[in-house]
Amino acid sequence: MANIIPESTTEMDSMLDETFITGELVVGAESVGGNLDIDKSRLPISAGGNNLSQQLYLRYWMLPLIFLTVTLLGGLRLDGASGSFIFLPPSLFCLIAASILIILYFRAGLIRTDGWFADDFPLTKNIANAAVLIALFAASTQLFNSLLPENGLPLWIIGFCFFWTLWNNLFSNFDTKRLLRSLGALFGLAFVVKYIVLANLTAPTSESWLRAIIENPVQEAATALLDLPRFSAGTGYLQFFAVALYLLGLFLFPATTRNAIIKK
Repeated sequence: MANIIPESTTEMDSMLDETFITGELVVGAESVGGNLDIDKSRLPISAGGNNLSQQLYLRYWMLPLIFLTVTLLGGLRLDGASGSFIFLPPSLFCLIAASILIILYFRAGLIRTDGWFADDFPLTKNIANAAVLIALFAASTQLFNSLLPENGLPLWIIGFCFFWTLWNNLFSNFDTKRLLRSLGALFGLAFVVKYIVLANLTAPTSESWLRAIIENPVQEAATALLDLPRFSAGTGYLQFFAVALYLLGLFLFPATTRNAIIKK
């Protein structure tokens, strides 16, 4: 290969700029056989910047927007009589369950601590990562607020099932896919119990196919035991959307925020 020597400093700068823009690494490429580890953050825009920009938009715009939407929807209810919006704050149990759930995410590898907080990260990146995780925690808290009955015997039964399942999972070996499948099944079952079975038991007889089957003595006993507020059917649609959004956010959630390493 003939050596190309630039005649001036201006020509040398032009050659370097052209090499950087095309993303081609000339010096030493043949000596290592073309197998190079290249940090994507150091690549020019034409060689990987577009993909990096998409990751940043997803990580710091889409995910917080998804989780904040879940946080809002998780506390919303529609009054059964007037149809007005009611916002219910989460209980202490919801905060405890959400904390255990976040620990599960770390144990299963859905979130890697060294991939979200590190000394070599800029301060602004650590703060932005903390904001995303806070949004995830808030959404998890409101998700339990959405799926748990408000009061009565069902609150204690379903709350105990949630706590028992989460507590046992803390000592189980989970990978990310298995954890997501388990949570999807758990949240789906809780949604069906609260917004299909229990909602029909507490609805007026004329609006409930399930309660119409039950005779009056059993109906009165069920009403006394359940002691649940009556919400409009639109509440179930809102909470279905909240659960679906939360699972979507988990699916898109990156395990690490470090820039990917690519091979050439």
